[in-house]
Parts: sequence; C-alpha cells; structure tokens
Amino acid sequence: MKRRVFVTGGAHGIGKGIVEAFVRRGDRVAFCDIDSVRGAATAAAIGAEFFEVDVTDVAALEGCMRRLFETMGDLDILVNNVGISLFKPLTELSVAEFDRVLATNLRPVFLTSRLLALHRQRTGNTRYGRIVNLCSTRFLQSEAGTEAYSASKGGVYSLTHALALSLAPLHITVNAIAPGWIHVREEEVLRAEDHLFHPSGRVGTPDDIARMCLFVCEEENDFINGQTLTVDGGATVRMYYPE
Repeated sequence: MKRRVFVTGGAHGIGKGIVEAFVRRGDRVAFCDIDSVRGAATAAAIGAEFFEVDVTDVAALEGCMRRLFETMGDLDILVNNVGISLFKPLTELSVAEFDRVLATNLRPVFLTSRLLALHRQRTGNTRYGRIVNLCSTRFLQSEAGTEAYSASKGGVYSLTHALALSLAPLHITVNAIAPGWIHVREEEVLRAEDHLFHPSGRVGTPDDIARMCLFVCEEENDFINGQTLTVDGGATVRMYYPE
C-alpha cells in the first residue's frame, strides 16, 4: 500500500532520516520546514514534496495541511518531528523564548492532529491512521537550564496519550518516540567515551529513529497505542554515580 505521509521539520537531522525511510518504502511523502534551502535540497535528492512553513505560524501550518488534503485526499501517517532546543540559565531565559520553544515543539502536535481528526470526521474515513510524535528522553530527565525544552517534551509525552484516546474512534493510533543522543550535527566530533556511555556501544543515528517510526506505522501494529517508546541505546537505564 502506498501511504500518504506528512513529516514536520523534515529538511535535516532526524526528520530527514524519517522522510528518507518512508520514501524508500515507496510511500508518497511530503514534509515542511522553515529552512527553504535545505528543504528544497532534501526534496530534490530524496523525491519528496517540500513546503516552506514556519510552524509557529498557525495559519501557515494549517494552510499547509489543507493543501495536502486537497492534493493527496487524506493523510495516512502524520509525523510531528519539528523541534528546537534552547538551553540557557533559567534567570536568563525570557518569557518570549520559553513561548517560542513551546510554539515550535508542542503546539504543532495539537494543531496537526486536530486538523487530521476534523478531516477524518468530514470524510468518514476510519480505516487506518498513524500519528507519531517526536518526544525526547528529557521528558523524564533534566539538566539545569533546560526548562523550555523539557517542558515542551513533557507536553508531547502527555499530549500523546490524550490524543490516543480522543482519536481511537477514528482508528488512528498515536505514539511517541523518545530519542536519546542522536548524532545529527556534522561538526560534532564523537569520542570513544561518547559511544561507550551507551550500553549499545554507540551514539544513535537518525536511521535508528526512522526504523522505529516505520515499525509503529505498520498496519498490523495497531495494538501499540498511546505509548512513548525510548530509543537511546540503553542510556536512561544506566545508573550513574559521579566519581
């Protein structure tokens, strides 16, 4: 089955890996991103459809979804991947900065899921649907200075299980993936100890997250619902005492 897929924040990093994975599977894939240069390059290289969208702009994101419904007819899979990080001391973090992180990382999950539900109600389609939200292990772990990011990912965690119940009558499952350390920055040089920190013996890659995304989106995996699945090489189960 050629599924219709939409990924937010798909121009690079984990999002790009997810877009590539669904295209390789043979699905029809569209994605949005604020980065027009990388977005156009990714679309051309992979064979996906790109929309330049600032997800903090409610009208722009909703307009993108409506165009997809018009051109594709429906969406079978929605991947809410877009996210930014902003780590700075609490006393230096402004209210505007805090709001911007939530408007980027959390609010789009609600907006896109709501629009998909409204579309499905209008069309009467209850055959198959998947929503995957990108969370983070920081929904349950924190460091000083991560208030905005941790709050946004905690919200994704809670919104995921609420959406799973609300969308159950439409046969849309809603799950989240909580990545750990994923190597997405080319300028980041990994050390041997970075890999060895993980029980799996390595830092993660976007493909690790993409494979989990593909798995929960398989039609037969409808009994996985309302869950946040940690993909972190075992790092969060390691007990750590400073030397």
